[in-house]
Amino acid sequence: MKKFWIKKALMMIVFVAAATFLFGGVVMWLWNAILPAVLGVKAISFIQALGILVLSKILFGGFGGRRWRGNPEWKQKMKQRWETMSPEEKENFKSEWKNRCGGRWGMPSHSKTDTNVMP
Repeated sequence: MKKFWIKKALMMIVFVAAATFLFGGVVMWLWNAILPAVLGVKAISFIQALGILVLSKILFGGFGGRRWRGNPEWKQKMKQRWETMSPEEKENFKSEWKNRCGGRWGMPSHSKTDTNVMP
């Protein structure tokens, strides 16, 4: 059983290394084939291509982990809960979420009775 896990770990290391070299090579090739002619930038090395790959992963992809896209069961449960709420409970729920998350586009929401709000 221990040999199985060792083989699996070695295969993963080989796979990750191969994928890194493959994607780094593709980024370098595409950059050097397209961008110098189109934008007039300099050609890059393989190490620079790996840096761009890591930077783009950080900025656009994150690292590992399962991304939460919403659990269908949770959505169904929340929908049923919403349908059984009274109008007053729905309004309280909405105002609580506005207080927690802010108003539209992340701006803090202010009630009409708040005297510290500037016009």
